[in-house]
Amino acid sequence: MDKNNDGPVISVRNLTQRYGRGRVIYSDLSFEVPRGRILGLLGKNGTGKTTTINILMGYLRPQKGECRIFGEDITALSPATRARIALLIEGHVQYSFMTIGQIERFYSAFYPGWRREAYYELMRKLHVSPGQKISSMSCGQRSQVALGLILAQNADLLVLDDFSLGLDPGYRRLFIDYLREFAKAEDKTVFMTSHIIQDLERLIDDCIVLDYGKILTQMPVDRLLRDFGRYTFTTQAEASALASVGGVVNPGKIKDEAEVYSFSPAAEVEAALRSHGIAYGDFRRTPMSLEDAFIGLTGKY
Repeated sequence: MDKNNDGPVISVRNLTQRYGRGRVIYSDLSFEVPRGRILGLLGKNGTGKTTTINILMGYLRPQKGECRIFGEDITALSPATRARIALLIEGHVQYSFMTIGQIERFYSAFYPGWRREAYYELMRKLHVSPGQKISSMSCGQRSQVALGLILAQNADLLVLDDFSLGLDPGYRRLFIDYLREFAKAEDKTVFMTSHIIQDLERLIDDCIVLDYGKILTQMPVDRLLRDFGRYTFTTQAEASALASVGGVVNPGKIKDEAEVYSFSPAAEVEAALRSHGIAYGDFRRTPMSLEDAFIGLTGKY
């Protein structure tokens, strides 16, 4: 397939997956990942993020629906298409008995387009020598080695599952900044998950917010933070009354301080409160981070 094809890199249509014959993970899940974008799949534990990656990578067979990568069905990917995909699962590095230099030479034998300079540039940022054993490195350094090996593969699609697990803030920031710079400079597509959503705000272009069994939204992060609002106000009304207001989600109330979330403009939210007979004061829209928006969409619990 032409690498310059303008179609989506990942296309999922009506995907349904269950645990055995019991709980439905999701039903009729559909989304696309455009070429050249960094997309984050966000969801609470148990919503199916890792399951989705396992399906896309061929580790699980979809029970219903169709998944395509670079236009090919994921159940029958050609070797050429598989070579265009790099996968990082929870920052793990195999063969930790090897040195920095040995593992680079080992991996390079499997990838015709190998770019050793991408690997060693990141190793220089870590201030590690080619002779250092991976087993002697910290968890954060090992994760950077894993990232370096992924980048050196020169794949068109990078799939990263919970990349920041076990990393301290400094290594997470290095990982994020280096990955974004590389992906944008090389026009790579990235599909990723993470439990640390505040990190993703610095990294991703688009997000999919996955709830139990469905997608709540898929849009660019800047548009989500522009269009989705958190509104706070004072009121004597009960929290149950706020839950009945149309157009708002996940209302909360502590003493007389209430908050609601909505894609509606402030004037429409105020009109909805009045139409339900809810008296309020000090109504305002408050700034939100991506993590705030995620909690507003999915709820705190």
